[in-house]
Amino acid sequence: MELTHILVVEDLDRARRWYEDILGASREREYGGDSAVPQLLGNWLLLVTGGGPTEDKPGLSMAAPDNPAVVDHSFTIRVPDCREAYGALLERGAEFLTPPREQGGEIRCFFRDPDGHLFEISQYG
Repeated sequence: MELTHILVVEDLDRARRWYEDILGASREREYGGDSAVPQLLGNWLLLVTGGGPTEDKPGLSMAAPDNPAVVDHSFTIRVPDCREAYGALLERGAEFLTPPREQGGEIRCFFRDPDGHLFEISQYG
């Protein structure tokens, strides 16, 4: 069994490029122009464009985040050196909320993908 995390995005090409160019994800596959599967750190992400209800999910709509100030989930990437990872991601074009900060025994900082999904890089100990 494997777990795939679905992220709803506004622009599939922009999102796919960001995950490949900024985070270094590999392209696994694409489906019909409305979804793509990058692999990141041994996990699959399913990037899909939004849409209304379908026969297999009646009454449900899928939409990209509409308010970046409200977070309903996030991703944490544990790294051996947060400041080094911050510098590398910054050079690739990641936009961080703040530089790395020490917080309760860890060093961490947060950044978003182009649709507002929140990521954290974290060094513990």
